[in-house]
Amino acid sequence: MIHHISIPAQNPHHVALVLAELFQGKIMPFPPLEDAYVVLAKDDYGTLIEIYPMGSEIMPGHGIDEASFCRNAHPYRFSAVHAAISVPVSQADIEAIAQREGWRVLACDRDGLFHLIEFWVENHLMLELLPPTMAEGYLQAMAPASLDRLLAQMATVPVRVSSF
Repeated sequence: MIHHISIPAQNPHHVALVLAELFQGKIMPFPPLEDAYVVLAKDDYGTLIEIYPMGSEIMPGHGIDEASFCRNAHPYRFSAVHAAISVPVSQADIEAIAQREGWRVLACDRDGLFHLIEFWVENHLMLELLPPTMAEGYLQAMAPASLDRLLAQMATVPVRVSSF
């Protein structure tokens, strides 16, 4: 179970407000990092998203020191990092919020396994949102028995190797 993630944003406060709307949750400042916020879903799983200013990086501590933050003056806008997240709002709500913000949104079918909505925060970070009508399909596709069938099918598929 993933309980929280952190994401970068050009405008962390605004992104926190928008995500809180999708979660029907609340926001609060994230004290360890200036201009960072936490979105609290207020669900039974403790789900939250930390929103850091773009360029924030977490570095490991030394010895018994905990991790610390630094700022990259030249961050790259895009990343392979993303998350699939169930939200209590409808597909229409998600699309309306994205349209209002000017952010890309696209309903997708992931290879016939399940449906989700690509929600591009500030048009640089993808969150795969699962409204209630899509969350059940995701949970069915990821159930142990379904995964066992998928793994058995994939055992006969040749592995593709990509080079950049």
